[in-house]
Amino acid sequence: MTEAILLVGGRGTRLRPLTVHTPKPMVRAAGVPFLTHQLARARAAGVDHIVLATSYLAEVFEPYFGDGTALGLHIEYVTEEEPLGTGGAIRNVAGRLHSGPDDPVLVFNGDILTGLDIGALVDTHESTGADVSLHLTQVTDPRAYGLVPTDDTGRVLAFLEKPQTPEEIVTDQINAGAYVFRRSVIDTIPAGRPVSVERETFPDLLSAGVHLQGMVDSTYWLDLGTPAAFVRGSADLVLGRVPSPAVPGRCGDRLVLPTARVAPDAKLTGGTVVGEGALVARGAQVFGSTILPGAVIEPGAVITDSMIGTRARVGERSVLSGTVIGDGAVIGADNELREGARVWCDARIPAGAVRFSSDQ
Repeated sequence: MTEAILLVGGRGTRLRPLTVHTPKPMVRAAGVPFLTHQLARARAAGVDHIVLATSYLAEVFEPYFGDGTALGLHIEYVTEEEPLGTGGAIRNVAGRLHSGPDDPVLVFNGDILTGLDIGALVDTHESTGADVSLHLTQVTDPRAYGLVPTDDTGRVLAFLEKPQTPEEIVTDQINAGAYVFRRSVIDTIPAGRPVSVERETFPDLLSAGVHLQGMVDSTYWLDLGTPAAFVRGSADLVLGRVPSPAVPGRCGDRLVLPTARVAPDAKLTGGTVVGEGALVARGAQVFGSTILPGAVIEPGAVITDSMIGTRARVGERSVLSGTVIGDGAVIGADNELREGARVWCDARIPAGAVRFSSDQ
């Protein structure tokens, strides 16, 4: 297999303000745009031609990745004029594929961090003679997902929308967002209109008797749709919990990028990343967090499980936990921000303005 499609057109609304200026796949995870990890893993699996299906802030991708030479790839870009959904996006880029009708084409969603054995998924596809093969993963609580039950050979039996009652939970297997299509199947997706591959394409193919095969691989899987998940995913990449050849350094408790400055007594742990040109000042403590390029963490600040945007500033002694600070925002000294707080780009919070405890 030599070709893949990456679906990178989503608006990333659940990740705002991280995606105000940056498309979701270009938000940094472990020091590089998340998309870099997906491209590098595809290349390591033998893919050499990738088509990016872009839409939101499409102009950002090509200046960064170019033609893909630096990653050992040939990358092409197709931009949707109007959002087409997952299935519509796949169909929209089909003209850029070089595969023959029976050749396999890998399809990735641009917001899934996974340790999937890509080669094993392709092998399953070819050995079973499937028309479409799906990566399935097992989750403890499947209520938020579409269920994909299979028979004892792995053949898909149904696609069940999010279950509402215990009786509807017939399996813990869910669609994990990576597929192998027989090239000719892509051409059966309707062109020129929005299509959901999950809600329309796959159920219709199943109803028509097409062979859909599931492969369960539960090594590591995380949907990076929320800020908390994105921060966790970045930390897991740094800690080595999920492999990626694109991590720009050795795995460990911390990853400090070139030109970043970290005071000798500052404490960085839990997979923390400090981006280029950022500063972590004396006495600061940063746990499991991402400090994006040019951000400043002032003396004595404590940051936990948070993302600090490009050129943002966190004041002295401020305490942040489970929060997202947008690009260019300023958090004054002696503030406390807790789980779920999102500070928008370029906003300013005065010193001591937000607290959850006494100021004594």
